[in-house]
Amino acid sequence: MTEPTEDIISAENAGTLDGLMRQRIKRTPDNTAYRSYDAASKQWLDTSWAEVGEQIARWQAALADEALLPGERVAVHLRNSKEWVFFDQAALACGLVIVPLYTDDRPDNIAYIMTDSAVRVLLVQDAAVWKRIGPALAGQEDLQRVLILDGSRSDTAEALQDERVRCVSDWLPDSAPALQKRDGDPHALASIVYTSGTTGRPKGVMLSHYNMLSIAHAGLTMIDVFEEDLFLSFLPLSHTLERTAGYYLPVMSGSAVAYARSVMQLAEDLKNIRPTVLIAVPRIFERVFGRIQGQIEKQSGFKRALFNLTTDIGWHRFEYQQKRAGWRPRLLLWPLLNKLVASKVSEKLGGRLRLSVSGGAPLSKSVAKIFIGLGVPILQGYGLTETSPVLSVNVPDDNEPGSVGIPLTGVKTRIGDSDELLVKTPGMMKGYWNNHAATAEVIDSDGWLHTGDQVRIEKNHIYITGRIKDILVLSNGEKVPPMDMELAISLVQAIEQVMVIGEGESFLSAIAVMGAEQWPALAGRFSLDPKDPASLQNEKLHNYLLKEIKKHLKDFPGYAKIRRVIVTLEPWTVDNGLLTPTLKVKRARVMEAFADEIAALYASGSAKRSSS
Repeated sequence: MTEPTEDIISAENAGTLDGLMRQRIKRTPDNTAYRSYDAASKQWLDTSWAEVGEQIARWQAALADEALLPGERVAVHLRNSKEWVFFDQAALACGLVIVPLYTDDRPDNIAYIMTDSAVRVLLVQDAAVWKRIGPALAGQEDLQRVLILDGSRSDTAEALQDERVRCVSDWLPDSAPALQKRDGDPHALASIVYTSGTTGRPKGVMLSHYNMLSIAHAGLTMIDVFEEDLFLSFLPLSHTLERTAGYYLPVMSGSAVAYARSVMQLAEDLKNIRPTVLIAVPRIFERVFGRIQGQIEKQSGFKRALFNLTTDIGWHRFEYQQKRAGWRPRLLLWPLLNKLVASKVSEKLGGRLRLSVSGGAPLSKSVAKIFIGLGVPILQGYGLTETSPVLSVNVPDDNEPGSVGIPLTGVKTRIGDSDELLVKTPGMMKGYWNNHAATAEVIDSDGWLHTGDQVRIEKNHIYITGRIKDILVLSNGEKVPPMDMELAISLVQAIEQVMVIGEGESFLSAIAVMGAEQWPALAGRFSLDPKDPASLQNEKLHNYLLKEIKKHLKDFPGYAKIRRVIVTLEPWTVDNGLLTPTLKVKRARVMEAFADEIAALYASGSAKRSSS
């Protein structure tokens, strides 16, 4: 077996993000850079680093013809693809600033972002996207060019009636001079990333070339990544975690990236691509966990016992490898249990997964234990958009799944008032775009960035205990951080989304969204009509849910009990304004949406159940 190849480009050698790409193209021109699915031929096609360089040069030449000034903003509204990279790199090489947009964001939010940042050029997937968001941009005078990547749709001709709109195929030159070295400033603004705030309008986080380069490199000093590694990219590139860790970091390490077709096709893509590295969010693991849980419940008692034995011994094996547990004779059963049970789960993830990093939101330790017990290597990390984004991550030989890891190389931490985590990091933003007051609220006069997260630190590992703004204070003065409770409750198989409430009240309640797949079977269990809204008010249903919730909260303090529940079928989405584009719950908006039900629930003052 040959040793893997390590060929890391340092942040200093790269200088800028476009400098990083030029270095990679020069070092390994013939290696595969990107793998994409071609719908016409129904095949996965590879693009070499040399070919990437040729394409970036074409995009750069076309952007140069737009006569934009250095520092002006251009926006990208695409699914993950090599074209996302071409546009990003070409813009950076022209000294422009990238504004990434979420493809499922609401048109009014996109319009706000583009107006606030005075976007000059916008790249969209197809004419349908422009038709959807174009009306919201009426009167936006800064926008001079709209580029449509896929011009094959029948409605493209209508879009082209707008003189600003052009198809990328017509806009790009047939060829262009080779990429030239640019003496760019590493500390110059590279991107404005709008945070999907759970309250108010999003704020534009200003990140420099150095910010993102330094974090990518710091990650590589803690976790080994090689040229032979293959990433599967499915988190949106507009998410800073995917951009830094799933795009710039693989360029830095020379690894290849395959672009998943969609989240719906992720299971099939995992089997076909067989990645060695995944950057994921907890929801991906939770969904797989839910499917596994559902399948196991249908199995015989023997198979359920075998599965539980496998995860139990697998977890002990992990703890033994981490030097937190002693050797036991039962570990000798692992090769057999791996063959019978664990390997079948690993195969669903492609069978070659060497490491997976979970970030963007907290990962339940119980979910992590199941996957790790099955031999799936999950490393939980943590960060903020304002810190490019990673602040900490678990490492393979010091992995404590209940924590969000140890601080990244170069990151300094301290605990402030109310146990708030304060940090200093080379990835710290330059500030919020056009918002000095908001910047001053987050970065204090001593240069510490206030994360807003409550933590404890043990053996250099950071444990998130709550979000300061989300703390619920009951009428008896008891303070309850709802985040961990919600994580536990979300593991109830019937519940897709949940929010714990009870600010100023004498007891806690929960608003629970039933899973669309699970609801018909659950309704049938209680002889209810799944299409009748009155079914959601059934007392037996509520008693069942409260009992299941209680089971999942058994390890929580006595005051952390859910006494009543509001049940709903309508999911919280970006479109209905109850989720941010990064899928965080907008707590205030949910409270508004369920104001009448909450008022009725607490009106009696007793701990009976309620629903909507």
